[in-house]
Amino acid sequence: MVMSSWSLSRAVSRARIALTLVVAGCTSVAAPDGNGAIVIGLQGPMTGEYAAEGLGYRNAVTMLVDQTNAAGGINGRKVQLVIEDDKGDAQESALVADRLVAKNVMAVIGAWNSGATEPASATYNRAGILHITPASTATRLTTKGYQNFFRICFLDDRQGLFAATFITQQLGLKKVAIVHDNSGFALGLAESTKRYLEPQGASIVFYDAINPAATDFGATLTKLKATNPEVVYFTGYFPEGALLLKQAAAMGLKVQWMGGNGMSTTELVTAAGVGVAKGVIVTTEPLPGDLDSPEAKQFVADYTAKYGAAPNSVWTMMAADAFRVVRYAITQTTSTDPKVLADWLHKSFKDFPAVTGPIIGFDDKGDRLGTIHRAYVIDDRGQFVPYKK
Repeated sequence: MVMSSWSLSRAVSRARIALTLVVAGCTSVAAPDGNGAIVIGLQGPMTGEYAAEGLGYRNAVTMLVDQTNAAGGINGRKVQLVIEDDKGDAQESALVADRLVAKNVMAVIGAWNSGATEPASATYNRAGILHITPASTATRLTTKGYQNFFRICFLDDRQGLFAATFITQQLGLKKVAIVHDNSGFALGLAESTKRYLEPQGASIVFYDAINPAATDFGATLTKLKATNPEVVYFTGYFPEGALLLKQAAAMGLKVQWMGGNGMSTTELVTAAGVGVAKGVIVTTEPLPGDLDSPEAKQFVADYTAKYGAAPNSVWTMMAADAFRVVRYAITQTTSTDPKVLADWLHKSFKDFPAVTGPIIGFDDKGDRLGTIHRAYVIDDRGQFVPYKK
């Protein structure tokens, strides 16, 4: 089989990231040894097309664990981090959850995408393990009544409201095309955005899904082009987003492209190319460079010193806060009992100074209180900069 230049580039990129992760894993993963350490699990896409996000997870939490242990641990006990690769896949995530339960973790940070978090959350709920996701925004995840499940990120329905308001009021556009990939995250964001657009006078001229396993979206783009939209909002992830942008440019589709927070990574620019990605707008939580709390500045400085580059994904920052919340809860309760920790997070945890700022608190479902979303545009250097009208 002959690979296209895009496929070859994509494969090489995945292989390079996977190799980096394997090398990093040689020194960062410690198995439980029964010495009284606090065992915390971390799951995410350490390999596969989302591996750059998994690397950010690994880097952030490993650094904080090392810092914690160097300072004497938590309540005098060392932390052991057990890292598992769920590849961003639902079936693999279910297996990962079983493995982490068997390794006697008391808490798990992860997964990255909502499709991987959902099956894992059921397993952790049955096992009574504290579970905090940094990045899974699908609204339905906290409708299951799991009292030990929390998230650091903000919900899809709030992003949908922000996106709809931005499109109609900031951009002044009314003819909207929405494309998703049928995943829990992308479909949820698409539905929320559609629901909020219509009362604001927008017309949804196109609404359809792509198959994320496909590599040719020509048929979808042809139908989309015929509806003559003013803006296209893609609610899926960056690998498919990059393909859509490249193929739309090749067919001469000139329209304002937007993406949700699954597109808020420099990996999108790398995959699509600066020339194609320039001008794309994304809605997302504030990106690392715009987080100005003392906690954020310290984390970015430490991360840059350790890894030679600042974090390039907001989800790296969210993973840091997930660990910081677990650490703080153990410190305040002097307990590693997941039920005690979950009860305390529901009833007593509030106004926690955050890396992803300004503060973190949870509602009775485990969702983070408040919401912060912003719009960024990709400039001619391939950088995400705050959108200014």
